[in-house]
Amino acid sequence: MQIKAVVHDGIAALHAAEREQPSIAFLDIEMPRMTGLDVAKRIGRQTHVVFVTAYDQHALRAFDAGAVDYVPKPIQIARLAETVERLKQRLGAAPPNLSSALAALAALSSLSSLPSPAAPAQRHLQWINASQGNAVRLIMVDEVCYFKADNKYTLVVTADSESLIRKTIRELQSEADPAQFRQVHRSTLANVAAIDRVVRDGGGGMQIKFKSRPELLAVSEPYHPLFRQM
Repeated sequence: MQIKAVVHDGIAALHAAEREQPSIAFLDIEMPRMTGLDVAKRIGRQTHVVFVTAYDQHALRAFDAGAVDYVPKPIQIARLAETVERLKQRLGAAPPNLSSALAALAALSSLSSLPSPAAPAQRHLQWINASQGNAVRLIMVDEVCYFKADNKYTLVVTADSESLIRKTIRELQSEADPAQFRQVHRSTLANVAAIDRVVRDGGGGMQIKFKSRPELLAVSEPYHPLFRQM
């Protein structure tokens, strides 16, 4: 076996899997930015998945239900070697269906009795799937300059692209980190980190200029207080 990539968060794991097309992926269930369960949903049909987990023996029944292998934490070399040998025997066959295991694990993850030391108290929106022409693009919310309602869709504007999603501004406002995204207009949310400056005119109007976009966005008067200190 050859190690193709070692990464430290879920988004990087997903990108590495798409790039390298590995036969096997070891995924920590609790990873920053995207959990191992979310990554497995995307790559499990093409890749044999092994979960690395601190879950107790009762919780691990979920793995058995889905014929999915796992390595408990702290990792022991003997246990890892057993897993590798089993994987070698399975490589000639298609990866097993992960649906039942992922559903069971997702349910177990929501129980307070399960250890989840790496999970934050609240998970804000970290990534979205957006339509761009005939393709579907994975966009990190950190890349977004602003969201703007566009008929039945919402326009996702980054430094170099514009894409569409079906989430409403109201949904995005409830899911995104309120310290990161502020409402500019009832139909627009702006990423504070992407703003270069606030432009004021003599008539009391206010606009925001982004670091990597040419356009100016007018700030509706009810939202002026959110930007006065910038």
